[in-house]
Amino acid sequence: MKLLEKTRIGSKVYKKYDTPKTPRQRILDSSHVLDKDKEKLRKIYASLNPAELGRKITRLRQKLFQIEKKKDSSKQQNAA
Repeated sequence: MKLLEKTRIGSKVYKKYDTPKTPRQRILDSSHVLDKDKEKLRKIYASLNPAELGRKITRLRQKLFQIEKKKDSSKQQNAA
């Protein structure tokens, strides 16, 4: 939530917030961003598949664990 204004009345501070938005929504609403860049962002967002991203992250994580395991085993062999 983004703070829009802060008003002090005596010792009390009143805060007014904007409606909650994602960073993507804020970019699309911004007048400072070019339309071609907004269109690129829309295309990227439309192509995203959360389930596939999760599977890809899992595969890459397993690959990292395998690499680390190989490094540990080679260190142990060299120490012996």
